Amino acid sequence: MVASPQYLTPEDYLQLEAESPVKHEYFDGQIYAMSGASDGHVTIALNLAALLRSHVRGTGCRIYMSDMKARIEARNRFFYPDVMVTCDPRDREVAGYKRFPKLVVEVLSESTEAFDRGDKFADHQTLESLEEYVLINTRHQRVECFRRNEAGLWVLQYYTPETATFCLESIDFTDTIAALYEDVTLEPSEEIFDAKS
Repeated sequence: MVASPQYLTPEDYLQLEAESPVKHEYFDGQIYAMSGASDGHVTIALNLAALLRSHVRGTGCRIYMSDMKARIEARNRFFYPDVMVTCDPRDREVAGYKRFPKLVVEVLSESTEAFDRGDKFADHQTLESLEEYVLINTRHQRVECFRRNEAGLWVLQYYTPETATFCLESIDFTDTIAALYEDVTLEPSEEIFDAKS
C-alpha cells in the first residue's frame, strides 16, 4: 500500500474514490491503494458470501463483498472488508458505505495479516453495532471468530477441519469448513522452524 501525499477530508476521499479505477482505504486523511488478492483469497470470500446470501434472504440483512466500504467514524477510517453483513436499516440510507455492520470478515493474506489482526481489529471494535470480527486463513483451514460478549469483551473461538463446521453467531449461521474452502488451493506457508531443530 502506498500513501497519498496530502491530507484528504472524508468527503474528498469519497469523491476521489467514486472516480478512481483503483480502490483505496482511508486512514485519518491519508489514502492507501489496495493491491489485488490471490486466487485462494477471492475463492474463500466468494464461497462465504454465496453461503450467507441464501441464509439472510428475507431477513432484512444485506451481504456485501470487497467493493463496499465500512465507515468507522470514531477513528476516521474507511475499509473494504472482504465480506460484511449489516442488518441496520440506517445502512440503506447511504449507497457508498455502511456504518453499522453486524459482522465483518477478513480473509488473511501475508501482506495484511498483522494489520487485520492488530490496528484494523482495534478500529472495528469502536463500532457499537459490530458483534463478530472473523479472520479466515488462506494457508490453513482455520476460521477465527472474535465475538463481543455481554461484558463488552472480545472472545476468540477457532474452527478447523477437526471441528467440521464453523458458526457465525451474529447471524445464527452454521456451515461446514469443507464448503467454505471448496475449490481453494491453500497458499504455501513459510516454515518457522529450521528442519534440523
